[in-house]
Amino acid sequence: MKALLCGSACLLMVLGLWACSAEPTAVEQSSVQTPEHHLLDQPDAQMPLLDQLDFAVGRSFFRNPWVQAPASTNARDGLGPLFNSLSCSSCHIASGRGLAPFDGQPMMTHVVRLSVPDEAAANRSKSSPEPVYGRQLQNQALPGLAEEGKAVIRFTEIIRTMKGGEKVNLRKPGLTIEQLGYGELAANVQTSVRMAPVLSGLGLLEAVPEQEILAWADAEDANGDGISGRANLVWDVVQQRETLGRFGWKAEQPNLKQQAAGAFHADLGISSTLFPGQNCTATQSKCAQMIGGGEPEISDKLLDRVALFVGNLAVLESTADKPEHQDGQALFTQAGCQQCHRPQLQAGESQHSWLSGRTFSPYTDLLLHDMGDDLADNRPVFAANGREWRTPPLWGIGQAQKVVAQTGFLHDGRARNVLEAILWHGGEAQKSREAVEQMSAAQRNELLQFVEAL
Repeated sequence: MKALLCGSACLLMVLGLWACSAEPTAVEQSSVQTPEHHLLDQPDAQMPLLDQLDFAVGRSFFRNPWVQAPASTNARDGLGPLFNSLSCSSCHIASGRGLAPFDGQPMMTHVVRLSVPDEAAANRSKSSPEPVYGRQLQNQALPGLAEEGKAVIRFTEIIRTMKGGEKVNLRKPGLTIEQLGYGELAANVQTSVRMAPVLSGLGLLEAVPEQEILAWADAEDANGDGISGRANLVWDVVQQRETLGRFGWKAEQPNLKQQAAGAFHADLGISSTLFPGQNCTATQSKCAQMIGGGEPEISDKLLDRVALFVGNLAVLESTADKPEHQDGQALFTQAGCQQCHRPQLQAGESQHSWLSGRTFSPYTDLLLHDMGDDLADNRPVFAANGREWRTPPLWGIGQAQKVVAQTGFLHDGRARNVLEAILWHGGEAQKSREAVEQMSAAQRNELLQFVEAL
């Protein structure tokens, strides 16, 4: 009996469900003061308890900081040499979004993707790394090494006028890269600012059958509704072939393991079997000489645990089906929002049996859509052009600022609320935006209450 009790206690401690007298971490202290902080940080309700052990291991390697090699904590060393953050949760705060950018200050939970045009690039990516700085600007470095630079957003104001004269102030971001540590950027550099997105329900999205997503695509707008929807075909580094992209702001990653491995390499400088080697360019000789944490620095086993954690974060329960949201739902449909933000999807077979076959409501089609000039980054990624973005899921959006009070919306966090995000829509979503602009103030409020209840 004593052994059984000890085993139960140890299990609860590993899962983070055991109240102990040890000094809590900063995150735990915050969760005591603000329970909403961990709304998005819980395992899927149908996940078996024993599988939650692996979930807890993945959460540990997602949350806790990595350190410079060599270190006594050799399972967690190998940080850098150049990097953007010490841990995944530094940007995905409590598994939610990052912070909105502050005007004129270096960004903290964003990254800046870099490239130069190259139609003949390997793996059909249509771009090559910036010659000196690579594919991502690194704003931190190990001691003795220069940081690559600081990315700063400065806003200009744009005013949109609604029906009835209501005015909404929008913030148009302008990027500058300051304090460059290794010389000038290429004259033809392409940049794209990306804010860390929310992570809920990704395993369900991974399980949607590929043929179903492709069936929704209408690249030539054959039905004449003004909505195309295109699949991004990206490179799977394990299978060494082109496949459907699902994850990332431009659907540039095919699965959660590759998404996690890519983030470890680009954001933390942690190598894996998928992305080996130090995150240094050919011109950064001192960077390449820094001591690493072994090869790979994160094992396949631990990478699988992180992917399992990310793929099994619970989705918040929606209240959008309550009677008080019926009018808002009707307005959502009348405006045509559901054409891209598809309300209901069906999971096929998943590697996690408890996710298989489930019907769920993410409000996305996982396809690329032209969002117009105002949101364009003018940087292609595989089949995605510089005006296209993957439809982001809307589930849980109304809870975003309960989890991270200063978060923003859209790919770069420019929008301070859901209405601002809608008012930036253009391209294929232009008619929907105009429909919202023509609503009465009461109708817009009903629409927003519905969206925030998803």
